[in-house]
Order: sequence, then C-alpha cells, then structure tokens
Amino acid sequence: MSTTLDIPCPHCGALNRVPSERIGEHPVCGRCKQALFEGHPTELTTTNFDAIAGRGDLPVVVDFWAPWCGPCRNFAPVFTDAARALEPQLRLAKVDTEAQPALAQRYGIRSIPTLLVFRGGREIARQAGALNPMQLRQFLSNALH
Repeated sequence: MSTTLDIPCPHCGALNRVPSERIGEHPVCGRCKQALFEGHPTELTTTNFDAIAGRGDLPVVVDFWAPWCGPCRNFAPVFTDAARALEPQLRLAKVDTEAQPALAQRYGIRSIPTLLVFRGGREIARQAGALNPMQLRQFLSNALH
C-alpha cells in the first residue's frame, strides 16, 4: 500500500500530496508548477515560515544566520551541500536574522549560527555553533532517530 507525504511548496506554500515511493522523482507543485526540491536551502521569512516549517510530513532543518557572521558564512557551504545530499528526505532552510528579527525572537535565538529541527511544526532539536559536515550528519542523525 502506498503512503503519501504532505510537502509544502517552498515557492508558494501550497501543500502537495506526494506518494512516498515517488518523492525522489523530482515532484513539482500542483499549484505553481515549480520544483518541490531544488538541492539548496529554502529562504524563510515571517511570511512563509509557518507554511513551510510549520506543516508537512518532512522534517525541516532551519539555519538561523546573519550576513555579518563569519562562522555563519563558513558554515553556509556545509549547509548547502547537506541540502543537495539530504533532500528529499528532509527540507533544509535558512533564516537571515538581520532581515527577520521577529523569527529570531520567536525562537529565542541567542547566538548564530543556530540550527533548529522541526517535525510536524514542533521544534525537536537545537544546536548552536557552526558544524563541519561530519558533525552536521551526527546532529541530524541524533535529532531524527
């Protein structure tokens, strides 16, 4: 029996039902016809945060960062590589805390970079500080299992 996954579109926020066995076949949004996964982190704002990180069946890993932050800039390629490697099993997203201070305040972000993992719209794990690829894989493995 086939199960379906509810996957929010990173472009328009529409919720798409995708058969689990077809998730790796580059699904597109039923509303806007854009790819549901593009191999790079999705930019989140106060406008789209709840539509993407707050619902759906995939875990969402959010990197809270700022453009002036050296460790954030050093971590960015690691996070982007992880998006290429880990989608479509999970969604990776970024929040620019300078442009989106309300989101940083809402989640009590005290230092950057900080990673939050959401499942079903609820925070299930948090990690402050930049990670190397191995540390990121370990953190995600521990958070999601």
